[in-house]
Amino acid sequence: MNAAATAPSITTQPANQTVTVGQTATFTVVAAGTAPLGYQWQKNGTAISRATSASYTTPTTTSADSGAQFVVVVSNSAGSVTSNAATLTVSATAVAPTITTQPANQTVTVGQTATFTVVATGTTPLGYQWQKNGTAIRGATSASYTTPATTSTDNGAQFRVVVSNVAGNVTSNAATLTVNAAGTMPQFGHVFIVIGENSPYSSTYNSSNMPYLTSLADQYGLSTMYWADTHPSIGNYEVFTAGQIFSNNDSDTPFSLPLSSDNIAAEVEKAGKTWKDYVETGGSDASVQGCGALNSGTYYVRHDPLQYFTNINKANIVCFSQFATDLANNTLPNLSWLSPNGCDDAHDCGLGTFDNWLKTEIGPLLASSYFQPGGDGLLIITFDEDDGSGTPNCSTTTVGQGCGGQVETVVISAVSKLAYKSTAGDPANYNNTYDHANILRTMAGALGLNTSGLGGAARCVPMADFF
Repeated sequence: MNAAATAPSITTQPANQTVTVGQTATFTVVAAGTAPLGYQWQKNGTAISRATSASYTTPTTTSADSGAQFVVVVSNSAGSVTSNAATLTVSATAVAPTITTQPANQTVTVGQTATFTVVATGTTPLGYQWQKNGTAIRGATSASYTTPATTSTDNGAQFRVVVSNVAGNVTSNAATLTVNAAGTMPQFGHVFIVIGENSPYSSTYNSSNMPYLTSLADQYGLSTMYWADTHPSIGNYEVFTAGQIFSNNDSDTPFSLPLSSDNIAAEVEKAGKTWKDYVETGGSDASVQGCGALNSGTYYVRHDPLQYFTNINKANIVCFSQFATDLANNTLPNLSWLSPNGCDDAHDCGLGTFDNWLKTEIGPLLASSYFQPGGDGLLIITFDEDDGSGTPNCSTTTVGQGCGGQVETVVISAVSKLAYKSTAGDPANYNNTYDHANILRTMAGALGLNTSGLGGAARCVPMADFF
């Protein structure tokens, strides 16, 4: 014996629709009940011919359709039910698109990508179709278009976009893509690095907190596309030295996490060059009070990454007071790792303290012959990570994911481009940005070191666009 049929019931009512003159509108109902279900749509109480499906799409609308009421009667062998009425609102004639911001010319280096963007107004929805040299690019249907990794054959290509809606279309001006040959790192005799703590790009560059660092960024070179690698600190410092993330546990010490992997100090030694790690409040003997510190502060070994490696000469880890002596005597090593304490690097004290430290300790270095015309000094000032407020915000052991957020990175030398704002990055990284492995590759390249064992630095590009 067959079960009795169940009369239809409506589980999702038709929704009101708003369109512009010339567009169509679609009404949809969802109903339950014993199949088969029949549908009959009505407009203002009159059945619509052939409108017998769960959805109904109107013909092209006119202003006379505004305010029309649409219902649907759903029926089966057990009965019928009528939906609530849905109202159609038809607005005035659509406005054709106009372009308010044209795509801009882009300059990149071979292997990098380029992004073109247009801003347009007009009745929505707006459609976009980008073209390269007059030919539509498959899938390039958004307001922005990012190219694949560029080659030299892309140099001079013209990119434009057609923006369209129901009222018409408009074609943008053409933007030219310039693709420069891949840069090579100039050689330097002396490389210096300083790393600040836990500060997002927005809090450091062009900020009242750090006027001195901002002045250096504006005078020399600033990376506007630089992201740290992870949270918390320790993994970032590992990338600076070895191109890898071994730990994301800030409690790890050289005793709990001894490292024997390749690192930049080891490569300096293999090349017959020299290095020193100048440490405030720590040094090779962490019990030495002050150790040349500008301000009293805590020594955080996780901010002093060379301490963790067992395959380097630890006698080169010295008190920071030695830095001024070596500078005065013109005996600085090929690689100088400058390690301020936890106050002077802004971990425990404000960014103003770090800025003052830079002015006091780095100012004399920049005034020296190492950074005057003909000098062979390269200085990189950066931050280990942001304060956790940026995007993405994550912990990872994979280099190049951008998990540490955007931070400021300043590149200084006598041969640097002046007042340079870099928009370049690494195609292998998050959003084509530079990261700490790119700094490691840059330092190693500047000193002519082998990078094959330096983790992520072995596959990434140097920051050669600064020179």
